[in-house]
Amino acid sequence: MFRLFRFVFKTVVLIKLMAFAFSAGMGAAYLVQLRSQYRSWGLVPGGTERGVAGDDLVAEADLIETRAIDIDAPPDQVWPWLAQLGYGRGGWYSFAAADRAWTPAGGPPSDSADTILEEFQDLAEGDLVPTHPQGGFVARTVEPNAALVLFLDDTMIREQVDELMADATDAVEEQGGEMDLGVELDDMPPYRVTLAFELEELPGERTLLIERVRASVDVSENQKRIRPALAMGLFVFLKSQLEGIKQRAESAVVIDA
Repeated sequence: MFRLFRFVFKTVVLIKLMAFAFSAGMGAAYLVQLRSQYRSWGLVPGGTERGVAGDDLVAEADLIETRAIDIDAPPDQVWPWLAQLGYGRGGWYSFAAADRAWTPAGGPPSDSADTILEEFQDLAEGDLVPTHPQGGFVARTVEPNAALVLFLDDTMIREQVDELMADATDAVEEQGGEMDLGVELDDMPPYRVTLAFELEELPGERTLLIERVRASVDVSENQKRIRPALAMGLFVFLKSQLEGIKQRAESAVVIDA
């Protein structure tokens, strides 16, 4: 019963967070005084103007954030960490809480991998890159050692939430109970987002890893009030992710599956 309660609780929390985040635009606005610090962290002046793989998937973007980090390893040593991104795979290389949120009851913590996992290296276009057990991003561009583009939109979110709700409802009904999650996504605005990575080879067997987030969402004036805080949270998470990839690529250990 405890495991059932834990599953239902996590499902409710995730659905409400998803509805909240997407209605708020996933941080699609900025604190003006901090724009220069977190919209282009790690880039040289003018770096935000460059084209990045996946830009065409969200052509009319409300949010464009581009960051980069210099990694002391060639692209072919950085790429494997990108190929295994995702829940139940290599993780997200940022805060441990993001990986541990869906650890099964009684199971070991599912922290981000510190080794290259060969079983997750064959990523292909159209593959799911999970953020949770029922779904996540879809890989739209997969160019080994060069580019990875992950895509998500409101249609995909609705489908994933429907699956989450169905699983949670079935679990409760099996125990003879009833459940109303109190979640309405009918009013979710149209939403499109890409999380793109490009690897640029630098002299001295180094890599400039570029990460760009593009999002398009239509939100109300009231919802815009919380967007700066969400934008800052997104920056902190993704900055930590770039640093996590850098640390792992520079001290990589390859293991066989």
